Amino acid sequence: MAEFALTARTPLDGYDRTFGGVTLAEAAGLSLVSAAVPQGGDDAFAAALAEGFGASRPSTGEWVPGDRLGARILGMQPDQLFILFEAPDPDRAAEAVSAALGPAAYVTDQSDSWAMLRIAGRGVRAALERLCMLDLDDAAFPEGRVARTVMEHLAVIILRDGADGFLLMSPRSSARSFLHAVEQSVATVSG
Repeated sequence: MAEFALTARTPLDGYDRTFGGVTLAEAAGLSLVSAAVPQGGDDAFAAALAEGFGASRPSTGEWVPGDRLGARILGMQPDQLFILFEAPDPDRAAEAVSAALGPAAYVTDQSDSWAMLRIAGRGVRAALERLCMLDLDDAAFPEGRVARTVMEHLAVIILRDGADGFLLMSPRSSARSFLHAVEQSVATVSG
């Protein structure tokens, strides 16, 4: 019988590169869980979110920090949030959120479905404006904003988490194409 071992790999294989003043790095070690609010369950959900993550419910298009597990609660649409956090056991991310929220939400682990890329540094908006249809100016997209958009014909969730920092999430199935598009844009404006 042949012996073999499986090795877990992140979608971007730990990518980390700097172009001029802009750094691109895979954001590994984060879990992403969808939390859907049952019909009529807004008050119970808000209470569970405050109790389980120490966070208030964000409006659609905003994200708020929690005080547990490095959580960020992303307001994706009126009755759906994503919880981005550092799960104690990444293989049990949905169970961790379910334990924190109880019956106040329907949860689904999304972690393995997304490639996460952090882009930060001087000139980050110049690189992103070549790809992103959103206005990323401070007045239009300040820290604490999150949105779904398209970059190079690929679905992307963009989260502003610093003065010159963004977290980009794109489906794992197109992770390499997404990385290539962002990398080329950054290289062009940095060169």
